[in-house]
Amino acid sequence: MGKIWEFFDTLSEYVYVADMDTHDLVYMNQMALKAFGVSSPEEVRKHKCHALLQNCSAPCTICNNDNLRPGTFLKWSYYHTGLQKFLYLIDTMIEEEGHRYRLEIAIDISEPKQANADSHYLSLEMLINEGLRVALQQPTPDATLNFLLEYLGKLLKGDRAYIFEKNETGGDNNTYEWVAAGVTPEKEDLQDLPPEVCASWYQKFSENKHIMIEDLEKIREDDPALYHVLHKQNISSLVVVPLYDNGKAFAFYGIDNPPAASLEYTSGILHIMGHFIVAALKRRNLVRQLQDMSLRDELTGLGNRHALHLFTEKNDHYASVGIVYCDITGLKAANDSKGHLFGDRLISNAGLCLQKAFDGYGLFRVGGDELLVICPDISHELLEEKVAMLRRLTKEYEVNLAIGYCWNDQNASAINIWMAKAESAMYQEKSAYYKAKGIEHR
Repeated sequence: MGKIWEFFDTLSEYVYVADMDTHDLVYMNQMALKAFGVSSPEEVRKHKCHALLQNCSAPCTICNNDNLRPGTFLKWSYYHTGLQKFLYLIDTMIEEEGHRYRLEIAIDISEPKQANADSHYLSLEMLINEGLRVALQQPTPDATLNFLLEYLGKLLKGDRAYIFEKNETGGDNNTYEWVAAGVTPEKEDLQDLPPEVCASWYQKFSENKHIMIEDLEKIREDDPALYHVLHKQNISSLVVVPLYDNGKAFAFYGIDNPPAASLEYTSGILHIMGHFIVAALKRRNLVRQLQDMSLRDELTGLGNRHALHLFTEKNDHYASVGIVYCDITGLKAANDSKGHLFGDRLISNAGLCLQKAFDGYGLFRVGGDELLVICPDISHELLEEKVAMLRRLTKEYEVNLAIGYCWNDQNASAINIWMAKAESAMYQEKSAYYKAKGIEHR
């Protein structure tokens, strides 16, 4: 393979090769070595491509490895925030000795800088437009938001870019995060921050002000709670701007440790991009609502058959499993004699019983009068307790349920087998109910 790379070594374009499975760099030509400050070809192999080339601690949000195929070339353009150049990229896959390699050739297509007074503003407009152009190409709102944080974090030379959103209890959740190479991610530890931590920020947000901290030590005495949270993250400076909906701040986003000389510039970029961040968050919320509606039974709030399919696909490795299959007995007779509104109440009450008894497990309405519970990794004793609770709740809510259930810890992942067994037990109980009532059929 070394002879292949020799062809690229003296090209005036940037060329690199990386292992697609490990993201380890295996080659950079002389132009790329010089641009990224790598002293020798041997040093190249010490780096991940995303860490050295993009200053990212994880694979890039715009990585197109999944789309690469041997013998075909993907061509696209991108603004590289580290090189501060617009690049035309040519990507392909090379396979050799069981390895898949990504080969990228990057051609500098940046226009010469203008020398007039408007050059700064034209450059700023181009940078913003380039970020929005690529962001709009992302397949989901989450991908859009993750890309924007990565783009802004690198453009503004920060250690970390993030979004915090107000949660239902009034605290703040770190919902999105990008961190530079070598910086420790913090998102998992920054969930449900007490309201008092960011209270002073939200006060300023209500006055249409943003947050700019040039030196963290200066707030140590005035705001110890906030100082403690930020100091733990090795933050020395930051810029944070509010995100508004109907005039009220519902979230904020920012950059940690941007260069001290560019705090005002950072603030300006964040304010401009903030409008697009808000739009992306609203689009994400709408998509989530539509997804939830598509997976939920409207009457009971339980999952529908599509949700059941996704649940069993996602959870297919159990140490044990409990299945509870229920039928609302007498539903047809109730509909015929008392009307469908009464029948709907029975169905709704049956759903409430399942939610109270089996909260946290997989709950589904799989037919007009049939309900299902899947309990991964539950003990036999706990399953028995919950079934007994369900029976008590049905009396409280005045709904008759035929309940069949089973438990297994030998071949727990064979869900269909245990669903059929629980359904069979349910039908036996249902038959006994009708027989006791002197009813031969529904």
